[in-house]
Amino acid sequence: MFIHRHIKQIAAMSCVAATLGFSTLANADTWRYAHEEYEGDVQDVYAHKFKDYIEEHSDHNLKIYRFGELGESDDIMEQTQAGILQFVNQSPGFTGSLIPEAQIFFIPYLMPTDMKAVINFFKTSKAVNNNFPALYEEQGLELLKMYPEGEMVMTVDEPITSPEELKGKKIRVMTNPLLSSTYEAFGATPTPLPWGEVYGALQTNMIQGQENPIFWIESGGLYEVSPNLIFTHHGWFTTASMANKKFFDGLSDEDQEMVRQAAEYAFSETMKHITGLAEKSLAKIKQSSDDVTVTRLSAEQIAKFKERAPQVEKTFIEMTGSDGQKLLDQFKADLKAAQQ
Repeated sequence: MFIHRHIKQIAAMSCVAATLGFSTLANADTWRYAHEEYEGDVQDVYAHKFKDYIEEHSDHNLKIYRFGELGESDDIMEQTQAGILQFVNQSPGFTGSLIPEAQIFFIPYLMPTDMKAVINFFKTSKAVNNNFPALYEEQGLELLKMYPEGEMVMTVDEPITSPEELKGKKIRVMTNPLLSSTYEAFGATPTPLPWGEVYGALQTNMIQGQENPIFWIESGGLYEVSPNLIFTHHGWFTTASMANKKFFDGLSDEDQEMVRQAAEYAFSETMKHITGLAEKSLAKIKQSSDDVTVTRLSAEQIAKFKERAPQVEKTFIEMTGSDGQKLLDQFKADLKAAQQ
């Protein structure tokens, strides 16, 4: 069964490579970059800024593939690890199955919700910039940049203000064990689903809710089938750009430095883009639908969710052991410094 599935995966990737004329040569003139979002979304903005820098500072070209063009998140990661793609952008929500420590971003109420503090954290964090690259390298990936996209917002089939009101509700989560643990702690029934199935599952009441940044709720039209927005302030959606490690190591020193500078430039430009984006997206949602409700939890209501967070932190340590504890300690120290 496993062998049959493995052969099918190899055949599928070979088909993609043949169809698109992919080359795995490090000196290829055209490099290929796939991400998880639609045209104009945050990952697409980052990819195009990355592309702009590379094409301005070298003879290389960058071809960008958006969500669905080469499959789902798991597909583009497999293609990157196989060397079919040179670059990929994927959130720890999916990468967590490869790198358990990356699930740290899904411990609720660990990250602040103040945008300036969040951006400063990603710029200065030792955990993000020093610890994570080695973890990604073990999976054949060169981590270029981790960056935030937006505060996570829950959408549900009815307004809720407490964990008790989530009881019995199936909430879609990414294929991430710790995110499942979060929604179990919140009182819901976590239901892993690939993104392509979420809209239909909400529409048919197969699930009763999901979480995403506001811009993605607007872009994907999720508010049309899940119109009750709940601001719980429990975390930020984080993502990462990376390269195939063999490809990156095969580049000249000059090209490696150029790629790193492209990632820094894309980060800086994307942080400008997300400033005010949530407010603009929410305004579009309200303008598009009279059915939308917005519930912003009070400090007292948030406390009811927050008191359940230690359960998830404990699960993270159980998953990752002493190394995970050290990473969490560094993470907390970095967050404290970033907020000062």
